[in-house]
Amino acid sequence: MTEKNPHLVRGLSTTAATSANIIDMVGVGPFITLPLIVTAMGGPQAMLGWILGALLSLCDGCVWSELGTAYPEAGGSYAYLKNIYGKNGAGKVFAFLYAWQLLLSAPLSIASGCIGFAQYVTWFVPSASKPILSGSLFHAPIIFSGQTLIAMSACGIALIALYRPVAHVGRIARVTGAIVIATLVGVILVGFTHFSPSMAFSFPASAFHLDSAFFYGLGAGLLVSAYDYWGYYNACFLGAEVEKPEKTIPRAVLGSIVIVGTLYVLMNISVLGVLPWKSMMALTHDDSARQYTMAAFVQTAFASHAWAHSAASIVVVLIATASLASVFGLLLGYSRIPFAAALDGNFPAVFGKVHARYHIPAVSLFTLGAIAMLLCLLRLQEVIASLVIIRIVFQFLMQGVAVMTPKHREERRKQGRFRMPLYPLPAVLAMVGFLFILFSRKNFGAELKLAGMVAVTGLVVYFLRSRVASRA
Repeated sequence: MTEKNPHLVRGLSTTAATSANIIDMVGVGPFITLPLIVTAMGGPQAMLGWILGALLSLCDGCVWSELGTAYPEAGGSYAYLKNIYGKNGAGKVFAFLYAWQLLLSAPLSIASGCIGFAQYVTWFVPSASKPILSGSLFHAPIIFSGQTLIAMSACGIALIALYRPVAHVGRIARVTGAIVIATLVGVILVGFTHFSPSMAFSFPASAFHLDSAFFYGLGAGLLVSAYDYWGYYNACFLGAEVEKPEKTIPRAVLGSIVIVGTLYVLMNISVLGVLPWKSMMALTHDDSARQYTMAAFVQTAFASHAWAHSAASIVVVLIATASLASVFGLLLGYSRIPFAAALDGNFPAVFGKVHARYHIPAVSLFTLGAIAMLLCLLRLQEVIASLVIIRIVFQFLMQGVAVMTPKHREERRKQGRFRMPLYPLPAVLAMVGFLFILFSRKNFGAELKLAGMVAVTGLVVYFLRSRVASRA
């Protein structure tokens, strides 16, 4: 089934890599978090959150593009931190901490996509949401229901789709990417054919007062929009499997941000032109209603037609498909990180094995999939903030600093490398944006404590493993 000598194949084209980014970025997120951003910003000025989120992503995308072309290896961030900070020094520790936090954050991200899929499928089987068993584990609520089984099946479907050569995976990514884009375009067209400018731009009187409430709201809105944009770097995790990485990675990263960012802004405006923003704010307090925001939007748009419910059902199917596609994309990219760590001896060697026929890291893939299935038992409505904070601390800030180190400045002088324009301004702006998200919200202290716990436990495990290895 697997072989000891890892050998991944460069079989992903630019189109396939861009599609992998897009399906990772979209998923169910923008369709259920739109009310959250409107509530955080306090009105239709929420579109500012989407615009600034796109600009932040473009700045950070320049960082990923530079690092991805300089170190086109499996694992993305793992390889960057290791190479720039030193393979046998701080880089090895930083890379391990990144891989360590991934054991929590990656399955949570995957499980959230599975649950999003299940929630939309429940539109057709409402009884599936009724709990069969419920309880708690370490103060985290656990629920087993028909919806849980649907969520787990989503992960199983994604695993089956990924258990094949990477060239075949690329074809699936292209098809699902087209479906995701078609879903966003469809929502936008529905909105603009029933558009009310007075409704879309009915800003409250205090909308742009630059006071503490505005910046708190902007920070909360940016956190959610950052979550919805993330995934533009998925191709970087597949650095050892993309064709011509020096061209493919920058095109996939920056191209996916431009495409998705444009669609997000247009979708936000079109929905606000049909569904009153005060009604959207009311959805924030009702989880079961918020998950069907787009269905309510379509039914409102076609309220005078007998087939309004049927149109809403079609949108639900498309969004469920987008959610399933995101699970596929997340598993595809994240499974390469434990694989890369295992090759360095930073993870158990079994994660470094490659399937003899398909040339994919099968052990890493199925391990992350199994953990994600178990996490489908949790309620994940509150994990977005924790996921974002952990990623900012252990990934984005460290990479922003890395791209400005003397070692990387020397690397970027070589031919065939992507060089960000106005270097290092995009990296600086990206870090400023991420720091603003970190500290602009009232409850950031609790989230930083979680990041601290992850760091401490990771360091303990790292040094215990090092001590055991030195005695062997």
